[in-house]
Amino acid sequence: MAKGWLDQSERGSLFAMQALAWVTLKLGRRFGRIFLLPICAYFIIFSGSARRSSFNYLRRVLPHKPRWLDVVRHYHTFASTIHDRIYLLSGQHHYFDIRIHGYDAVAPLLRRQGCIMLGSHLGSFEVLRALGMFDQSLPVNVLMHDEHAEKLNSILRNLNPAIQPGVITLGQADTLLKVQECIERGEIVGILGDRTFKSTKNVECNFLDGQITLPQGPFALAAILKAPVILFFGLYQGGKRYDLHFEIFEADPAVDRSQRQQRINEWAQRYADRLAHYCRLAPFNWFNFFDYWK
Repeated sequence: MAKGWLDQSERGSLFAMQALAWVTLKLGRRFGRIFLLPICAYFIIFSGSARRSSFNYLRRVLPHKPRWLDVVRHYHTFASTIHDRIYLLSGQHHYFDIRIHGYDAVAPLLRRQGCIMLGSHLGSFEVLRALGMFDQSLPVNVLMHDEHAEKLNSILRNLNPAIQPGVITLGQADTLLKVQECIERGEIVGILGDRTFKSTKNVECNFLDGQITLPQGPFALAAILKAPVILFFGLYQGGKRYDLHFEIFEADPAVDRSQRQQRINEWAQRYADRLAHYCRLAPFNWFNFFDYWK
């Protein structure tokens, strides 16, 4: 499942952000969105593998057989959230209609200690990052692949040189220590848990009537650091609207070493189940355009 996703999805995302950043910030979001349909048409025509992956996913999540119009909407939703990153990460998040669900339930936990915020490539994680960076009510650090960190840091510096994003690079000797320090300071460490890496251990799960593999890392990290885990989904609902959903996933992940693997397997499957729930809630927000199922 992991083979090829790095190039397929993230490279397109970077291209779209760079191509539209100047137009959007100079002439406005509405004008910039004019270019989204032609961009989507280009990728639909020339990215056969991603297009087939879109059909495969939509076949699993929609109540009807997917049509070409559904694939166009799928691509357009993806392009819209990428486009909105330009506004979100340049400090203009107040432009959007952001509606928050479930935060009251997780707020006491956030006030007591740091936590892991477990997200996915469903919707936009940047909505949460923007709120954290600019409102400073949610100090959000992001744990990501080093190539992603380099690209994202470059984009952020171009959008707003004053931004100092909290990016922790995966796979470094001090990665675990940096995550632990953030947790001890009472901060959030955001992780996207729905894609595997070649160098990580994985666990098999059921997801949307098929078999997938998910990385063990986010769950093992929570168990090792005894850090609470909160689920987060930032779903794009069209226009200017985003719905932010928060859930307590595991308030006390401390577990005996002899039972750790069993609990990790259980957590991974529970995460897959919640991911499937939100996929059905906002089906066009799924942004894994590669062969996801075995």
